[in-house]
Amino acid sequence: MWERLFDHIMRGFVRVGRIDVQLADGTTRTYSGADGPSVSLRFHDPDLPRKLVLTTDMALGEGYMDGRLTIGDDDLRGFLTFLTVNVERSGHLWWRRSSQAARLARRRFDQWNPAHRARQNVAHHYDLSATLYDLFLDEDRQYSCAYFRQPEMSLEEAQAAKKAHIARKLLLEPGMRVFEIGCGWGGLALSLARDHGAEVLGVTLSTEQHAWATKRAEAEGLSDKVKFELRDYRDVTGQFDRIVSVGMFEHVGVPHYRTYFDTVRDRLTEDGVALIHTIGRAAPPGTTSPWITKYIFPGGYVPALSEMSHAFEAAGLFQTDIEVWRLHYAETLRHWLERFEAKSDAALMLYDERFVRMWRYYLAASEMAFRHGRQCVFQVQLARDKQAVPLTRDYMA
Repeated sequence: MWERLFDHIMRGFVRVGRIDVQLADGTTRTYSGADGPSVSLRFHDPDLPRKLVLTTDMALGEGYMDGRLTIGDDDLRGFLTFLTVNVERSGHLWWRRSSQAARLARRRFDQWNPAHRARQNVAHHYDLSATLYDLFLDEDRQYSCAYFRQPEMSLEEAQAAKKAHIARKLLLEPGMRVFEIGCGWGGLALSLARDHGAEVLGVTLSTEQHAWATKRAEAEGLSDKVKFELRDYRDVTGQFDRIVSVGMFEHVGVPHYRTYFDTVRDRLTEDGVALIHTIGRAAPPGTTSPWITKYIFPGGYVPALSEMSHAFEAAGLFQTDIEVWRLHYAETLRHWLERFEAKSDAALMLYDERFVRMWRYYLAASEMAFRHGRQCVFQVQLARDKQAVPLTRDYMA
């Protein structure tokens, strides 16, 4: 029964390209559509058709991690390209609609991130071995979208360009007080202090990131200008000339959006400026992949611009600029995946083969979501006063 239902679903799903699926009993089925990528799969678990019908995202991810599903020529990027291109054309199918409806029904619970739960979620991802991140990030450990001003830029150059672009949008002057919500390993905060003379408070819930960032500030002699604290952003008091947040809003959760933007408003001076850099979806509100929630970012969610704007408008903040980055994150993830694969032996020594396959799947699937799906990056500039920034964008050049 499950094989027949799987076959029926696949015949409706495949609109572009071709896929050959070899079942566990050795029989092969082919599904094809218009010209596109051609891939092959092999099932090593006779129960996989049932799992794919019931929980597609989870079954695919776990099947690849566990080796119960293998890809012809180990072409993970090719398979995920095929998958993403067809997902974009299958939203009308009944089983996609019913699955999405069930996930929408529980998304407020999945994204309920009070302080104690937020700490647990952060530890799940960011308190992994520091060596792991050194395998694929740039030397500054920028774990967010780079800015490829020229296509031939290296990852290091593009990450430096991202920080410079953000600094320009913040209109920094020496001595300004900056509040960074989610400081990561400290690279942006240190750049704002070193290159622009700002005084920065960066907060994180990751013990590993806090320790690393603090050591960096001490080593660079910037401890008097940059302070890193292991604290929830909601607990910070006082006012700041500038607020910046890069790659953290994805972890806030929709039920907390109003609190987040109320905090931004309350922490900004009357003529202050905030810059929120986040992964976004160029689509209506949706849900997070169950596999991503379980294995990568518990509590995480990629917002639609409509969800963000509803919250910052309600908070009384004026949107002074909104910029959409389209393929920049696809290129960033391509660099990360290539670096990770080149050092997979080192990753294997840190964890195990299942973890390496999980991380590879995460990076490749994320790249394809930006390259062929509806994901992008929003940079939203906000202020309490509409005249807080110049009336033209020349200052960003």
